Parts: sequence; structure tokens; C-alpha cells
Amino acid sequence: MSVISIYTDEDIHGQVALQLRRRGFDALSATEAGNLGIPDEEQLNFAIQHRRAILSFNRRDFCRMHTEYLTSGQQHCGIIVSPQFPIGEVVKRCLRLLSTLTAEEMVNRLEFLSGWK
Repeated sequence: MSVISIYTDEDIHGQVALQLRRRGFDALSATEAGNLGIPDEEQLNFAIQHRRAILSFNRRDFCRMHTEYLTSGQQHCGIIVSPQFPIGEVVKRCLRLLSTLTAEEMVNRLEFLSGWK
């Protein structure tokens, strides 16, 4: 059972990835990866190629992509969507999720940070 690695898209403040790393988790932001300005589909593909769950505020597009992946039989490493909480709240809820679920449990899973109080 392995720990979830996180990739935050460009909508998520870079401090989220930094704060998660400071707490011992593998987290990478779109800025750090040099992926600013690329479409959501490419953001998800990057996350998949690097075996990371993706974290985004973009509920509409990532929920749609999750459904498309499931119906086409493709796999992703997990999609986490969040309301636009303050940075500290996003970090706190991510820490709960990362401390509870494994990378294997996140495969093809859609999680909403609103449920991780």
C-alpha cells in the first residue's frame, strides 16, 4: 500500500503543494512542473504519467473527465476537487485524505475535499 502523490493544477495556489511537502507528502504544483496554461486534459495526462492524483478547484471539467475515463475503460490515479477554500483549509483537508486513503484506493476515484472536514 503506497502513499498518494499529489499534483495540483494551476488553479490551486502553489503553497498547497509546498505545505504538503513540508508535512512529508509527495506534492508537485503545475507551476513547478512548468505546466501553466495547458488544457485540463493535458494536466490530467501529466498526473497520470507521473502516477499522481490531481487536485483542482475545477469541479465541472474534472468530474466530466472522470466520467469519460470510467466509461471508456481508461484509468487515472485519482481526481480530488475542492471548493475554493483558503490555502490552510485545502491543506488541512488534503492531509486528512492523504492520511486515510492509499494510492491504490485512489485509482479511478473522484473525491470531494468538501467531505474531508
